[in-house]
Amino acid sequence: MKYAVRYYTKTGNTKRLAEAIAEVLGVEALPISEPVTEHVDLLFLGNSYYAFNIDKEVKDFIGSLNKDFVGKIVNFGSAAMLNSTYKKVKAEAEKAGIAMYAGEFHCKGEFKGIHKGRPNEDDCKAAAEFAKAFLD
Repeated sequence: MKYAVRYYTKTGNTKRLAEAIAEVLGVEALPISEPVTEHVDLLFLGNSYYAFNIDKEVKDFIGSLNKDFVGKIVNFGSAAMLNSTYKKVKAEAEKAGIAMYAGEFHCKGEFKGIHKGRPNEDDCKAAAEFAKAFLD
């Protein structure tokens, strides 16, 4: 099985989770500015809420994906105030004709002092454990 990890972050929180997931999968965690240029069975996509929605850059990235290159998107991320971005990402993936994996990884994220230090080491370990379930 082939994997890719892409993330969007403004604070570095999602990057830490992406790196933990990528290490388990044996790939490099890259920002969404790096396109997916070859077929992957699973694209792990890290993101968060900004102003109560996923960022326009995330929407544009999903819209730019070649549906012949991406089997499924696996959502992951963190947020201080809101819950998962799964439904927002799924709506964009559906527009692009790409399936979503039914599960996801989500944890608290620090923002303006709320949930200070999150995601922490335990959160990154939990993200890595989540990724291990996808190994061949």
